[in-house]
Amino acid sequence: MIIDSFLRWAETAKAGDRAKAAGALARAYLESSLSPEHSKAAAMAITYLLDDASPRVRLALANALAQSPRAPRAVILSLASDQPEIAATVLSVSPLLVDSDLIDLIGRGDACTRAAIAARNGLSIPVSAAIAEVAEEESVIVLLENATARIGRISLRRLAERFGGCAEVRSMLLDRADLPADARHMLVAELGAVLASHDLVRNLIGGLRVKRLTREVSDLAGVVIAGETAREELPQLVEHMRAHGYLTPAFLMQALCSSRIEFFAEAICNLSGLEERRVRSILATGRMHAVRALFESVGLARDISEIFVEAVMQWREVGRSDDVAGESAIAGALVRTFRDTVTPHSAAAELLDLIERVEVGHQRIVARNYADRALMDAA
Repeated sequence: MIIDSFLRWAETAKAGDRAKAAGALARAYLESSLSPEHSKAAAMAITYLLDDASPRVRLALANALAQSPRAPRAVILSLASDQPEIAATVLSVSPLLVDSDLIDLIGRGDACTRAAIAARNGLSIPVSAAIAEVAEEESVIVLLENATARIGRISLRRLAERFGGCAEVRSMLLDRADLPADARHMLVAELGAVLASHDLVRNLIGGLRVKRLTREVSDLAGVVIAGETAREELPQLVEHMRAHGYLTPAFLMQALCSSRIEFFAEAICNLSGLEERRVRSILATGRMHAVRALFESVGLARDISEIFVEAVMQWREVGRSDDVAGESAIAGALVRTFRDTVTPHSAAAELLDLIERVEVGHQRIVARNYADRALMDAA
């Protein structure tokens, strides 16, 4: 009888009064020890109020019911598809919305819907994947800011593909320790492309030089990433680099000179099609002609393959001597060995120029470290 009276009263009451009454009714449904009959009548009244012309009434219902696992599920589903403010109230917290509900709402909802879902506590991997696949930049930023959201590696890679050109998303992804290595390289390369296309940079440095510097920085970043990547991730990183044209002789030489031998071996496996065990055996103990044959099987010309063979021999020497300055030792030995023998302006000469820049760069790092230690000791 009380519910019937409420419904008759609601027909003529003002919107503000109806909103207050709707909230009170919803809280009574959740908090009071109603009989089954009265509870059913209250649920019917709450459902009836979903058709109220005033959004204030439906917002009052959403505020009262959103966090409760005892709320009528049908009401929550209806509120989740209501106006943005009303929908966001339940989308962000309701425990009655399961993954299948959230994924469906992500697909057919708007940006506000997706942002509200992205902010949910403890977001699951499947729901995060749905957001990564279809959401816009703002919702993705909310997802990445959500410290409780579980985001799978596949989804992180997809976000890198979709939003590599967005500075904020790119920065947030690069800050993540769980970002896959191939996605990290993808974002670093995108950052280089963005800088290279900037008018100020092009005007100050010049188009051709910018292009060369961008490639060198990208290669250097790739070498760093290769050295920090877990062995089980290397095949995917190598395949990504091969597919996008990064496994050039220059890049492979930098990896070898930097003693990124795990990555280097994986790259040669990928390019040659040989078994990993066979490639690693040749690199570690193979005779010079076997090592040369391996490099020429991946398309390296004889003059370049000879430099790679010598680099492998130098790497072995560094390994046996435990030389902590291995990068400088390998690069310096290659420069001394081939400086007077390569044909000027040839591919081998260009490769040797790169190797010398690697050596110079390493010597500058050593010098800076020495100066820093000297200053600390003098302080």
